[in-house]
Amino acid sequence: MKPIIFLLSLLLTVTVNGQDKSPYQLFDKKGKKTTYAKLLKNSENAEVVLFGEYHNNSIVHWLQLELTKDLSEKKKLVLGAEMLETDNQKQLDQYLKGEINQKQLDSTARLWSNHKTDYKPLVDFAKENKLPFIATNIPRRYASTVFKKGIEELEKLPEEEKAWIVPLPMEYDANLPGYAGMMKMMGEHTSPNMPKAQAIKDATMAHFIIKNLLPNAVFLHYNGTYHSDNFEGIYWYLKKSKSDLKILTIATVEQKEISKLEKEHLNKADFILVIDEDVTKTY
Repeated sequence: MKPIIFLLSLLLTVTVNGQDKSPYQLFDKKGKKTTYAKLLKNSENAEVVLFGEYHNNSIVHWLQLELTKDLSEKKKLVLGAEMLETDNQKQLDQYLKGEINQKQLDSTARLWSNHKTDYKPLVDFAKENKLPFIATNIPRRYASTVFKKGIEELEKLPEEEKAWIVPLPMEYDANLPGYAGMMKMMGEHTSPNMPKAQAIKDATMAHFIIKNLLPNAVFLHYNGTYHSDNFEGIYWYLKKSKSDLKILTIATVEQKEISKLEKEHLNKADFILVIDEDVTKTY
């Protein structure tokens, strides 16, 4: 009888373990497994949280909203996003105040194609809870100008339009691994203006984060993970502007197996969100 009971118990254990699936796992920068509770606690102690995402990953968007909700119960929040451009702040504010509806926002602001599924829930949370939501990214036409003609070309902008970008001249380090890596990845014939176009985005986002910091509050910023991975990009510009700023970074990666962080992702951020590569994409 005992062998039969043992076999049934073993079978049940295997079955349960086989069903124990999770779409994500959090790790610290050293590759040690950690928890959402620790992420939340550490976020409370930061002045800025840079939540790096894959733009089309459904799990990362879900977790962004969950962290926003939970953090709002513990700290005063300011929200901000790469996905909204600085010259659309007026329209965004009008929407947050209820002066225009979603259809009007759609027609007056340059919203991303996945705004409705991935970013509208965050904006609507800010609206419902009367939180500031800051459009931090440079208008895309100016980033395009930098790519084609260089940063110096932006000096010709009218003063009113210069208010939508980081103050010029801006610091730029072509030797930062992220920018140097872009050049290497694209090949020797790539224009040196390509990483500069990335840098003007990073610098502008950092500028508008700094500009909208509030006392005893957390600025929770949503951006493509490349913009803050390896403590570069936005992070680097934030530290250049305010060296004592307390920043927490979250990087997103996708792996076939989520039980162990792959070596290439070590030290990518304070917290590294590893998502099963089979997770549904939003586009």
